[in-house]
Formats: sequence, structure tokens, C-alpha cells
Amino acid sequence: MSVDARTTEEPPVPPQPDAIDALDGRLIRLLAEEPRIGVLECSRRLQVARGTVQARLDRLQARGVIGGFGPQVDPGALGYPVTAFATLEISQGQGTVVRAHLAAVPEVLELHTITGHGDMLVRIVARSNADLQRVIDRVVGFDGIVRASTAIALENPVPYRILPLVEQAAGAPDRS
Repeated sequence: MSVDARTTEEPPVPPQPDAIDALDGRLIRLLAEEPRIGVLECSRRLQVARGTVQARLDRLQARGVIGGFGPQVDPGALGYPVTAFATLEISQGQGTVVRAHLAAVPEVLELHTITGHGDMLVRIVARSNADLQRVIDRVVGFDGIVRASTAIALENPVPYRILPLVEQAAGAPDRS
């Protein structure tokens, strides 16, 4: 098989067995844009039966594609306008207890285990830079945490988003 060196296109990604289809993508987009919409109104707008929408929602939830329908809350609007990311190095064998410690800190919004420098990446919020010091002291004031490095986020030009990925997974053309 010969490969044309002039071709710059990447080969198409083969569909995954549990991939979403175009209707799933349209349903997810509709729910993201109008989270308070009901199943009946979804079916009307998507021009499919109500039972189809309900079955799709049930399947998407069962597979973990849709994890919930709760509100998107802005920490800044709650009085926590400062966001920072802390990279933590932990003692060997202390992962479980460090996770439990961090889960008990309300200002810890996310925790990821990572590769590279550090073992964990933590997204934290605070009421001010001075309050951030209090939060960092609480986070790192635990025997299982050896070292921490913190970076304050100045702005969030690309906030968390999922719809471009949903559209790609559903096989929809790029809308950008």
C-alpha cells in the first residue's frame, strides 16, 4: 500500500462501539443550551418521539455520557473569585489518605492524579489572595504531602466546555 506524501489529512477516526450518534449529539447540545427543557419539548424540537428522547437520555446516563442535570455554579459569584492550581508531591503509599484529606477541604474543586512533575493537580478557589494562603496552608498542612507548587489563574479565556467534543464524537461538522 503506498501513501501519498502530499496528503496532509489525517485518516478518519474509526467510530467507537459506544460512540454517540448525531441524534445523541443534538440532544446533548439542546440540554446544554437549555438545561430546564423537558423531555416533551426536546422531542418536539428534535422532531422525534418522546419515548425516543427518554430512551436516549436513559442510555446516555447509564453509559456515563451524561452525569447529571444540576446547575453550573460560578465560584466567583459565591464569593470565591480567586482560582489557583496546586501541584502536589505526596509520600509513597499515601494517595488514599491524601485524597480523603483533600476531599474534606471545601475550596478544593477538583483533584487529578498526574504524570510528570508532581503526583496530584488540585484546582482550588479562595475569597482573596490572602484567603488563598489560608486554603494552601490547609491543603499542604498534612503529613502525606511533601511539596506543593501553586499557580494563580489570571483569567479563563477558554472555560470548561464539552460541546465541541460532543459534536466531534457525534460526527457533526465543526461549527467553529
